[in-house]
Amino acid sequence: MRGFRGEILTTPAPDVVQHYPDGLLVVEDGLVVALGPYADLAERFGDVPIERLPGLIVPGFIDTHIHYPQTARIAAHGQQLLSWLEQHIFPAEKAFASRAHADRVAAFFLDELLRNGTTSALVFATVHEGSVDALFEAALSRNMRIISGKVLMDLGPEGLRDTPEAARGESEALIARWRGRGRLGYAVTPRFALTSSDAQLRVAGDLLAAHGDVMMHTHMAENIGECAAVEARFGAAHYIDAYDRFGLVGPRSLFAHCIHMNDAAMGRMGEAGSAIAFCPTSNLFLGSGLFDLAHADRFGVKVGMGTDVGAGTSFSMLATQGEAYKVCQMRGSVLDPFRALYLATAGGARALGLSDRIGGLQEGQEADFIVLDPGATPLLAMRTAGAGLAEKLFAMQVLGDDRCVARTYIAGILAHSR
Repeated sequence: MRGFRGEILTTPAPDVVQHYPDGLLVVEDGLVVALGPYADLAERFGDVPIERLPGLIVPGFIDTHIHYPQTARIAAHGQQLLSWLEQHIFPAEKAFASRAHADRVAAFFLDELLRNGTTSALVFATVHEGSVDALFEAALSRNMRIISGKVLMDLGPEGLRDTPEAARGESEALIARWRGRGRLGYAVTPRFALTSSDAQLRVAGDLLAAHGDVMMHTHMAENIGECAAVEARFGAAHYIDAYDRFGLVGPRSLFAHCIHMNDAAMGRMGEAGSAIAFCPTSNLFLGSGLFDLAHADRFGVKVGMGTDVGAGTSFSMLATQGEAYKVCQMRGSVLDPFRALYLATAGGARALGLSDRIGGLQEGQEADFIVLDPGATPLLAMRTAGAGLAEKLFAMQVLGDDRCVARTYIAGILAHSR
């Protein structure tokens, strides 16, 4: 058992802010045993070794949508979604047929997440079975909570094309191989509706139905041209209908982007209990559009935050929260800094169906947390000097990045120190 003393902030629910200027977090066997004011807990845990942590202790960030094979193609210039995929991304993903290459990128990718304070993530791999093995092996060695799966795309380009039969067989093999190991989870992962045949989307629905412990992870309504192509191919009133007919819209489904949604589509998501990954840096970089958080809120849709590297321009969930604020401003609403933190932590856990395990530093949850330094740069130090909590948090969201992450802890164990 160990204790960590310092200023602690967590937002375990949308309208709940727990702030302890002099707080104590007690951890045993990787789980939170107690959280509260030091003065209230000190006597109870008087025999426990306690480490003082300077800075602001918050839950580890949860990235609900990111592509590890696109790491080396971040900041690829000049295209919108479909042509960007053809020119930059598909060629890069073909290299993951090499297990050695996948191992190198997976290790770099996970270390970059930890450096940026991200302790859990829902991650796209590639169509190659080995790309999932590489990511899961690297995550297992770091004890990270990572959810991923083989990408399904039988209508993909040469070198990135599987079959419905391979989709079923390789996905089943991966589920059997990795189920119950460490803190790993599996996601059935059709890339998006246009890269899978009807037969393969049916396989995806079958896999989701057959395995009650897996997620479904894909893209939806990201780009206007993409939406038009999907609606034309499937004869659908809206993009979501193409997924719904194959049983892919449900409480274990997470859809990245969801920018171009009408009331019927958003209402269907709320009714089904599906979740959205809000990916502001990616949506701005590719010119895809502005996600309407208030629209999702009206229909009670679960929302988490996603960096969406490599279309997303930063691994930093702090920077992503800052860009989310700007997107909401353009949509005519104001994103409160505590709500932004919730979306990047407990909101992401809820979107992934993991609220009982991560995201809030609540008793019984896994002790993934980070220490933020509000004086990480001279500008931040000047801006936050004498600032209140909300102002300090907001400054780090708008002006901060990986330099603000002084330490990252996984299950109470130091995993990164700046």
